[in-house]
Amino acid sequence: MDLNGTVAFMPVFETAVVDAVLAHMNGDHADDNLLIARAFGDADAESATMIGLDENAGLWSYAIGSEHHELSVPWSAPIAERREIRREVVVLYD
Repeated sequence: MDLNGTVAFMPVFETAVVDAVLAHMNGDHADDNLLIARAFGDADAESATMIGLDENAGLWSYAIGSEHHELSVPWSAPIAERREIRREVVVLYD
């Protein structure tokens, strides 16, 4: 709790972990990002990048023409460890 009596949010994953996952997904798995955007967002998506994640979902941005959309896809269950991120992305891909 902070000084104002509100509960302070503690992210599950450090910024460095999220940055590494995003770099990997966008550098090595651009085609997978597009498949996920088409499956969970819009079948007409032309490009997609992973832009974030937390313990509950992955976040992608996809484009159809000049329009950009954000897409949040929930994991199969909340996650708390870095190794679980890969498992959940594979579940989405499959």
